Amino acid sequence: MEKQIVWTTMATPLGPLTIGASEAGVCRVGFGEEGEGPENCGCSREKAEAILAKAQKQLAEYMEGKRKEFDLPLCAEGTDFQKRVWKELCRIPYGETRTYGQIAALVGNPKASRAVGMANHNNPIGIIVPCHRVIGSNGKLTGYAGGLDKKEGLLKLEQRNREPQK
Repeated sequence: MEKQIVWTTMATPLGPLTIGASEAGVCRVGFGEEGEGPENCGCSREKAEAILAKAQKQLAEYMEGKRKEFDLPLCAEGTDFQKRVWKELCRIPYGETRTYGQIAALVGNPKASRAVGMANHNNPIGIIVPCHRVIGSNGKLTGYAGGLDKKEGLLKLEQRNREPQK
């Protein structure tokens, strides 16, 4: 059995997006053409390609404003703290933001806003794990691996397509 991560790059209104998946789930999403060749990850290429196709479809729907939540298996590797942060990021509703401090409090360590920032920086599954929804305590956009222009673009996309509040 061939064991690898399967990569693809797709065009989006914000620039090329590279996606990597294994049979366990999506393991990388990032702006740019950063995907590499096959990597040994202990997975079946056929299963990885099926997950990759589903991820590409859902990301295209998101970019069109038609998808507000993702339904994909994920397999990001990180520390326990990073995984807690990433799980909390997935709870931020579409079109809303939270501060680093708010996320730190939600993961049980209110003084860990810098550590939350580092967990965001190390998030390998951007957009699906929506680290773009985290902003500075002053309400300004801060750091984003894809660039602040991409973060701003993603937030504007969500603002345009969110449901009106009742």
